[in-house]
Amino acid sequence: MRQAFIGVDVGTTSARAGIFDPQGALLATARHPLALWREAGDIVEQSSADVWHACVSAVHAAMASAKLSPASIGGFGFDATCSLVVLDRAGQPLTVSPTGEAQRNVIVWMDHRAIAEARRINEIGDEVLRYVGGVISPEMQTPKILWLKEHLPKTYQAAGHFFDLADYLTFRATGNAARSMCTLTCKWTYLAHEKRWSESYFARIGLSELLGGNGARIGTEIVEPGTPIGQGLRPEAAAELGLLPGTPVAASLIDAHAGGIGTVGGRSGDTQSIAISERLAYIMGTSACIMASTSEPRFVPGVWGPYFSSMIPGMWLNEGGQSAAGAGIDHLMQSHPAHSRADAAAKGSGQSLLEFLEQRAVVRFREPGDAALLARDIHVLPEFLGNRSPHADPDARAMIMGINLDGDIDSLERLFVSGLCGLAYGLADVVDAMRRQGIACGMMVISGGASRSALVRQIMADTTGLTVALPKTSEPVLLGAAMLGAVAGKAYASIEEAMQAMSGIGELTGPTSAEMAEFHKVKRRIYARMRELDQESRAAMAGLNSTSAPAR
Repeated sequence: MRQAFIGVDVGTTSARAGIFDPQGALLATARHPLALWREAGDIVEQSSADVWHACVSAVHAAMASAKLSPASIGGFGFDATCSLVVLDRAGQPLTVSPTGEAQRNVIVWMDHRAIAEARRINEIGDEVLRYVGGVISPEMQTPKILWLKEHLPKTYQAAGHFFDLADYLTFRATGNAARSMCTLTCKWTYLAHEKRWSESYFARIGLSELLGGNGARIGTEIVEPGTPIGQGLRPEAAAELGLLPGTPVAASLIDAHAGGIGTVGGRSGDTQSIAISERLAYIMGTSACIMASTSEPRFVPGVWGPYFSSMIPGMWLNEGGQSAAGAGIDHLMQSHPAHSRADAAAKGSGQSLLEFLEQRAVVRFREPGDAALLARDIHVLPEFLGNRSPHADPDARAMIMGINLDGDIDSLERLFVSGLCGLAYGLADVVDAMRRQGIACGMMVISGGASRSALVRQIMADTTGLTVALPKTSEPVLLGAAMLGAVAGKAYASIEEAMQAMSGIGELTGPTSAEMAEFHKVKRRIYARMRELDQESRAAMAGLNSTSAPAR
């Protein structure tokens, strides 16, 4: 009896598998770490073989925990980061690394080696850029492929397949090279609403050969998320995963988009009247994504999209983002002199460092959101990896203002709260940009690691004025991937039907007081001035001629 569905989520540092029943209840989950290589020049790489091995290990562990037979699995779905995988014509790894190591064949989403290429593409100003918020990001695939053509021409010429990571996983599982409309529309400039690639765009940026053979190297068969791929699991992959050959495998989603379908359609008596088009999805991880679905296209400067059928079939998607969310807070904490002491104290109390700091902060105040007052004199612009939205400025960098020589845990606590405020102000910038273009924002459903923090949710509610909702499931991204498997396995006729049946809305957090709203309004003005100063300082230093540089 087919009674469960597997979702596999590949993040930046680990692959996770989750098994869910038809009502969306989590039966088991497991995780396996991923290797990650970093080099100078904003280079971050992975191995597709290592990623697949991690997926296999996680599925085995989850199946063992759930105590299910292979015959009970009715469908399988993948999601992954928008990383670039390069294979030769025989499907074997090709190096993308300056080191020349063949196993390093994945350019990770956060790799910014292609900033110069992205800048040149943006200077061309092709019409297709309207559908990425007007400015292409170095995190997208055409700038990265252009970098390969210019810096590793042997790899570029030998490549038989350029895959988004999520599409690579369905290819490895099924042997079928079909691509998801989600990945190609969001990261490759495929025009899903017209069902075509833009020949003029690829010609103008110097990659016209990629459309040869009907685009065979980047995607000929392009299908909506949840569509069954090929004949399901091929025998070799089924044997590796411990599942049955032919188990349905769905066209995939980018990881944040899986979190979107795992949250925004959730059922709840209190919120059932709120349409999906009025719900934002905010997925927090290493980075963060803010997504809005609309029935008509909305063009929001600096916000990716509008993308047609890239998350919910038949709807348009706008996707804002923060390149450093969890990664930014972690780096901020590690830079403080009290980090080691606080981390040891947290472990001694059985908590993570961020849980420990939050508990210290909120216990001092009657309401959790009032803990934001600890950030009164410290201001953080957390753009460690540039600004993805709505300013589309990959060269932006973080700024901290108001710190002194204090090195105790109280000082670390204040910095932590200030960092959370900085993330909330970046989110509010995106929400405001969407509102200006007529996107309804009635509720924000938040998921990801930091979403379980009451302080995070309250600061975001007080900053944006939105009601912030938690999904009922603790694993919304895995649930979204499993929903794909349920649709591919015909348990549900559509993603919308699976969303209604398998997900729900849980705890709600609303704005607290006019006083806290005014507090955040004032801090947002300082945040905006810091952004201006960052831009001005970069422009000033760029204006120095070479004779002004110090001798080496």
